[in-house]
Amino acid sequence: MKNVTDSFVSLGHWPSAGSFGFNTDILATNPINLSVVLGVLIFFGKGVLSDLLDNRKQRILNTIRNSEELRGGAIEQLEKARSRLRKVETEAEQFRVNGYSEIEREKLNLINSTYKTLEQLENYKNETIQFEQQRAINQVRQRVFQQALRGALGTLNSCLNNELHLRTISANIGMLGTMKEITD
Repeated sequence: MKNVTDSFVSLGHWPSAGSFGFNTDILATNPINLSVVLGVLIFFGKGVLSDLLDNRKQRILNTIRNSEELRGGAIEQLEKARSRLRKVETEAEQFRVNGYSEIEREKLNLINSTYKTLEQLENYKNETIQFEQQRAINQVRQRVFQQALRGALGTLNSCLNNELHLRTISANIGMLGTMKEITD
């Protein structure tokens, strides 16, 4: 065991900086290990590297093919756009030659449709205002009714004593019973 630790200690020992010499210990310099590792890397890495390069080459070729197809499509679209431009220029020339009468007609139609739209919006606005006014009136009526009902109940509760209160309840129950018999 001591020999093993001594060998590690001696591996960790560096010669002093002032001296120069060759290390003849084959295990300390590792040229055999380095050559084996480099040989394995070259042997196995060559296939991986060639595969990577082939894949990259195929991707580049595919990209070039796609670019050529896109270029062809772009040229077609450019020709179509030029054709449409010529057609539009011809139509524009016809509009100019025929005068601005059609433009004026379209302008009047647009103004008329805008006025109609504004009238519809005004009608919708008025309807909305009327609806909101009616809703506000109904809310005020409901609140007034609730306050009147609370006031009446407060007045009744303050004026009624227990005996009168019980008689009123009994009478109301009787009326409800007769109403139920009538409806059945």
